[in-house]
Amino acid sequence: MLDEAMIHGVVHGFYDEIRSDELLGPIFQSRIDPDEWPRHLAKMCDFWSATLLRTSRYEGRPLPPHLAIPGLGETHFRRWLKLFRATVRRICPPKIAALFMDRALRIAHSFRLAVAFSRSETTIDIEPITEEGL
Repeated sequence: MLDEAMIHGVVHGFYDEIRSDELLGPIFQSRIDPDEWPRHLAKMCDFWSATLLRTSRYEGRPLPPHLAIPGLGETHFRRWLKLFRATVRRICPPKIAALFMDRALRIAHSFRLAVAFSRSETTIDIEPITEEGL
């Protein structure tokens, strides 16, 4: 059953992977001070709680910090999704892992479109990333 404890496990497990990842780790390390990680993780738990359990805990705008990352692109989003998929498959029952992935894929697509738009790039050729395509 999807609950706050499972969300906590996913968020903390995922960011453990992110922080040690060769591609994504340096990006996060350059933007989140070590003493800010507990606050960031709590915010991400709130985000996923609001997204999946419809709680109203998350207050924020997740897109602007991502738009501020120079060079953020397809490779980064695919790596994020692969690490996220591995985490939810490890922690969650299949149906809940699929729910997490459905939302993550939608979020990634909207962020990819927003990044391109913010750079005045065309969005016509940006196709959604599918789980099978990872």
